[in-house]
Amino acid sequence: MKSKFLSFILFVILIILVISISIFGYVIYIELFEDTESFSYKLSDISIEEPTEIKNKVEKSEQTSITQKIQSVINNSDETQNLPRYKEPSGSDFFYAQLNSNQKIIYNGLNENKKYLKQGDYVIKYGEAFSELLKTETGGDVLGNDYQTAIEAFLHDNPDLFYLDVNKMYLNIETTTKLFATTHKVYIAPAQGSNYLNSEFTTNEQIASAIQAIEQIRDNVIAKLNGTDYQNIMFIHDYLVNNIEYDSSYQGIGSYSIYGALIEKKCVCEGYAKAFKYLSNAAGYECEMLQGTATNSTGQTESHAWNCVKLNDVWYQVDTTWDDPILMRKK
Repeated sequence: MKSKFLSFILFVILIILVISISIFGYVIYIELFEDTESFSYKLSDISIEEPTEIKNKVEKSEQTSITQKIQSVINNSDETQNLPRYKEPSGSDFFYAQLNSNQKIIYNGLNENKKYLKQGDYVIKYGEAFSELLKTETGGDVLGNDYQTAIEAFLHDNPDLFYLDVNKMYLNIETTTKLFATTHKVYIAPAQGSNYLNSEFTTNEQIASAIQAIEQIRDNVIAKLNGTDYQNIMFIHDYLVNNIEYDSSYQGIGSYSIYGALIEKKCVCEGYAKAFKYLSNAAGYECEMLQGTATNSTGQTESHAWNCVKLNDVWYQVDTTWDDPILMRKK
């Protein structure tokens, strides 16, 4: 009887030992044979106008001029006193509404972390949100295309992100295989040791000063809007046409952004269109930037950007670039 009981005890111990060894072996296997692969998707270059020459990097002397120009706006006491707060921007999610579910997830991650983007190296993590898609054979390519679309929509809806160079932002897919389980984690980050800020803006302090200067100009313009909706839109239109010079070199500081339009007062059509949207939205009007092709006065078809603004439930096209009297063109 004792021998049977002892045999049973030994059998139980043996089972426990086998299970323990199996668990230990599985842990060791995972640690030794875990396979992790990373793949990054880079955006196709996002710009409206494509110059034939390569855009030069801004030299230190130009960086100094940026700081001086920003400071000159901030220090202008006539533009900083008793200005009303601008209205809540209108129509800021027009392109977001046209995205599919995966594109909206990417867009939302960017939008929810928008205030951190000026750091230049902030990582936006999506975890395993796209795991089901990435299990499919073409999932990576589909997600890469969705990323491109989401970024473009995000930029269209947020013209104030003048300090970002989204062509330096990478969508990273980290695939980890452990025995029979595979996980896919996705995040947006710059290249290792780099950042996704425009070369013109290298510090958070410089970005903060530029934002302050732009907002002062915005508030100054909004404070002068006291007419009908049509008159207010015309005032914004005329302000941009009368104050901006077209940058035919494509190399000006912030030439593709509201910074070039409002601070440098020199930009290409993308800068005109973003500035018109920025100021119109700040005044409470629905306004979007459109891009496509148009025929200029020489009969040539070229890439172009312009706007649509909504007045009395009717959308009207507005082109501040080609309304500039210096540019005698037509669509």
